[in-house]
Formats: sequence, C-alpha cells, structure tokens
Amino acid sequence: MSSKPMDAYPAEHRRYLRLLSRQYPTTQDVYTKIIDLEARLELPKPTEHFMSDVHGEYLAFDHILNNCSGVVREHLEAVFGDELDDWAKDDLCTLVYYPNEKLAQIRSAHLDLPSWYWQTLMRLIRLARHISEQYSRFKVRLALPKAYAGIIEELLHASGEGEHTRHAYHKHIVDSIVAVGAGDEFLIALAELIKRLAVYHLHMVGDVYDRGPHADRIMDDLMAYHSIDVQWGNHDIVWMGAAAGSETCIASVVRTQIRYNTLATVESGYGISLRRLALFAERTYRSDDVISPLEKAISVILFKMEGQLIKRHPNYHMDDRLLLGSLDLTRGTVRIGDKNWPLKTCDFPTVDPADPYALTDEEQGVMDGLVEAFRESDRLHRHAGFLFEKGSVYLVHNGNLLFHGCVPLEEDGSLSEVVGEGVPYRGKTYLDFCDRVARRAWHRGDQRALDWMWYLWCGRHSPLSGRVVKTFERTFVDDKRAWVEREDPYFKLTEKREVCEAILADFGLTGEHSHIVNGHKPVREREGESPIKGDARRLVVDGGFCEAYHKTTGIAGYTLISSADGLRIKAHRPFLSVEAALAANADILSNTTVIEREEPRLRVAETDHGRHLAADIADLHELLDRYRDGTIKERES
Repeated sequence: MSSKPMDAYPAEHRRYLRLLSRQYPTTQDVYTKIIDLEARLELPKPTEHFMSDVHGEYLAFDHILNNCSGVVREHLEAVFGDELDDWAKDDLCTLVYYPNEKLAQIRSAHLDLPSWYWQTLMRLIRLARHISEQYSRFKVRLALPKAYAGIIEELLHASGEGEHTRHAYHKHIVDSIVAVGAGDEFLIALAELIKRLAVYHLHMVGDVYDRGPHADRIMDDLMAYHSIDVQWGNHDIVWMGAAAGSETCIASVVRTQIRYNTLATVESGYGISLRRLALFAERTYRSDDVISPLEKAISVILFKMEGQLIKRHPNYHMDDRLLLGSLDLTRGTVRIGDKNWPLKTCDFPTVDPADPYALTDEEQGVMDGLVEAFRESDRLHRHAGFLFEKGSVYLVHNGNLLFHGCVPLEEDGSLSEVVGEGVPYRGKTYLDFCDRVARRAWHRGDQRALDWMWYLWCGRHSPLSGRVVKTFERTFVDDKRAWVEREDPYFKLTEKREVCEAILADFGLTGEHSHIVNGHKPVREREGESPIKGDARRLVVDGGFCEAYHKTTGIAGYTLISSADGLRIKAHRPFLSVEAALAANADILSNTTVIEREEPRLRVAETDHGRHLAADIADLHELLDRYRDGTIKERES
C-alpha cells in the first residue's frame, strides 16, 4: 500500500481520483470492477478485419460484410463438423448472410413449418453461442438486438451441465417464439448478432469511391457498421475535398464519374445535376470527336483549374503538369518534358493560347452551378462528415501501422522532406500535417487548405497517392508511353524488411508483430506477386475488388484477418450475385495464407484495449489504497 499523501499528487490527478471515487464509492465497488477488468484481460483477442480499395463495388462488398470474409463459414464448420452435410451448412450460411431474402424463399416453397423454425433457430443459437465465447457478457449484451436481448442472452449463456438440465426450458422458449409467429424476426435478429460478433472491428484502409457504380451505398453500410475506422485513400480525399468546397476537387470528381460511366453515384446517389455541364458541352464541342463532348468539357475545365492551383503554389513543384500551355494545335501535339506527343484531338475551342488556364464565362458558370450542387447535397455531406469523424491519414492500432498509400521516401530509403505551408516535415510529422490540413479544409474551408485536398488526391508527394498522376496524358494522348506514372520509391524499397522497420520505428512501433498495412496498389497475384512484402513487415490488402481490376489481379479482393490465433490473409474469388447465393447457396470462395500463428492464443491483455484496461486497473488499485489509508473517504453507494 502506498503511503503517499494526497497533496503530494498533482492537482489534476487528485481531481481524477476524486471523480473516480464518485463512480466507485466503496471498496466493494472497486473490488468488483477490478475483478471484472482483470477477467476481461484473459479473454481471446477479438477479431479485426482489414480491407481496402472496394471502389464502389457494392454487391461484392455487401456480400463480404455478410459472410464476414468467410469467418461465419469457419465458425459453422467448427460447431457442426460432420453433423451436417455440405448442403445443410451452405443453406445455413446463406440464411445468416441474407435472412430476409432466404426466409422469403423458404415461405414461397412452403418449407416454413414449425419443425423447420425450431431446428433452424436451435442451430443458429448454437452458432451464436460458439462465436460469443470470445467476448465478455458485457460486450455480448451491447451487441444484442434490443427487441430480443433478454431472450437471446438467456439462450446464449447456458453451457456444460446447465445446457443439459435446462434443455426443456430452452426448448419451450423456442417453441413459444415459433408459436406466437415471431420466428422470422427472431431468426433475423440471430443472423445479425452472429455477423456482428464474428468481426469485432473493421479497418477500411482507403478508397471506397470511384470506378464502381455504388460508392454511396457502401458508405451507407460503413456508417451502419458497429465498429469501424477508415484510413483515407486518394479517391476518398478528392470526394471529401469536393464536399468541403474545393472547385478543383469537384471538377476532378465529375470527370472521373464521366470517365468510368458511374454517373449514378453523382446524380442518383447524391442528387447532383450535371444538366448545365451537358448542355454547355453539346453546344461547345464536336460530337463526332474521339472524346465525348461531356468528357472533354469537364476535362478542359479541370486542367484549367489545376493550372491555376499549381500557379498559386510554386512550392508544390508541379510546373511540369502545366500542359494546356504546351499545346500546339497547328501541329496537333503537346510538349511534355523534352518530347512532342501527338494529340488524339485538337478540338479545344475554349483554350486561349494567350491565357490557357482562364475559364470562359460559360465554364465559370458551369463550375458555380456544380459547387452549389455539391454544397447542397445533404447525403454527400453526411458521408464526408463520417469519413472525417471515423477516418484519418494513418492509424497506429494494436502494433500495426495503417495507411492507404505510402510514406514518401528518397531513393536511398531516407524519409523525404516535404514542405507544408512553409514548414519542412518528414515521415510521421508529414502525415500528421496532412491530417490537420484536411480537417481544416472541412471545418474552415480556407483556400490554402482546400488546395491541399487536391494535392492529397494527386500531388507529387501525396502520401495517399504516391505517384505522378498522368490524367492529362491519359485523356488526350493515345501513346501509352506517355501515361507511365513515376512511383514514389516507397513501393519498391519496402520490399526490404529494414526499410519497413525504419518506417515503423518512426511511428513508434518495433518488434516482430508490427506491420505496415497498405492498400492503393493492386497486387498482381495472377503474375505471382504476393501481398506479403518486406519479410511480412508490409501487407498489401488491395486485391482488386473493383471488377475492372479482376483481369489484372486474378482475384477479387483481399481481407487481412487478425485474431487470437494469429494473422492471415484471404484472397477472394469473384462474387456471382445475390440471386446465385439464394438459388444455389453460392458463396465467395477464398484462399487463406497464414502469416503468423499465435501459440498460445493472443489475449485482450496484449492489445491496445488491454493496455487501457490495465491502466484502469492500476487507477482502481490506487483508489483502493486511498480508501484504505483514509485520504479519500468511502461513501454509500
């Protein structure tokens, strides 16, 4: 017991202990809480999933959320083994994934008999009970659906001898559920509980947006998810910049949607009309050109606005991207570096050679309308607000360093110096600056911060991008040699363990169980590339969720899974459809690669949350000492 008098503690600490005494006013209260917290430390480490680059592929992403990247099936195999045949297991899995749709199918086939309900509910209860064993009752209670919380809790926490002796009691509960016609609701509640318990926390390592058609629906799913954080990707930050009011980000977002033919996200998803842009494009540009008037109109506006921005910020060192001023329409070429490249079009009626980056009055009118429309989209602002609330440029969590793109490096592996608003930064301090300036753009909307949002999308040293983006060349030059985008040395150098460990150390991480977790750059598994880099110090979770990348990667996405048993990565095969899942119990098949196996299993004590619990326990012991030596008096509960 410490004999240190209370006045020897700093004032803030004395105040904290007195506040703690209000929550635990007696020694008995303190004993009880210490016992509870110490017991929680011994529980298995909860399961975390890491995903990235879903790029608007809503149906595949939704299925991955529903099947918990195959973890539901793994638990089902552990519970039922050879007790059920493969079809019965598949059927039960599909019921968990899509309970509403599966129940409708069961009813239409007249299979919804009391015996089916009873058997199915009992199986789901067994599955839920198995998954819930890794959590404290407190955590399980928080996850329970309110409508049936008491009943489900009663059914979950019978075990061993209690399970046998109270079987009739539990059977009567289930019989009553079926008899009163609540079988469907109860079954749906159990299915949702199973999915919630199967994955304790989801890390979305960037790029929800672009390429696929329904990023807005993915955002709805993420906002409804029970426990999540997001590391911003370059495709996310440009949408966040657009929502914050950056004209250049807005033009870039609209161009991307037109380029990938995913205008539903802008128009239907966020209620943003492109009518004014379309009318301007039709009357300004040739309809018989190789580039559509709509794409050309927004592209020229974008490159003008990028030019204005680059000229405002010579410290960006991006003058080589001022390409509208390098057009030679007489010869049909553009000067890029030291070479003239043939243009695929010479239809540039709004580009004034004397002032190529000035918007015409009509172009300015189009942009004014788009800015107003983006600002007035409530749904977009809810989604962007969520990304700011739950997201960041990077995250250090349970010994892992998560970020989407890169930490800018020099060719020798040293951290690149990047000047942000007159201050030089490197490594962690640079990523911290990027995080701060993005939040300033959202909350204050000053022009310098808004310009940084565009830089984070495609700037030369953006940690979210990590390459020189050749949007102009891809739009107006046919020769693909002009499209080659120089990558930051990070991507090549982190094939080496020592480089990864140096980056981890800069963020305060050391040891065999620390890893960099990245997205951004699709892994070409088809060509033999591995997502495991730098002797497992860097793990890449971009496996090409987007359908456009399937031929490149050979798979349809990765999920990295960290659990009490270790670390593994799942490579997913393409998702067929919800209809196939319901008609034939078709699931996404996944191949698993074990990265680390933990023996004994990891405990909560070995996580960040466990360290917080240990700190709470230490504070409670100190409060207990103060009660015992009389410096703080106990009160009646």
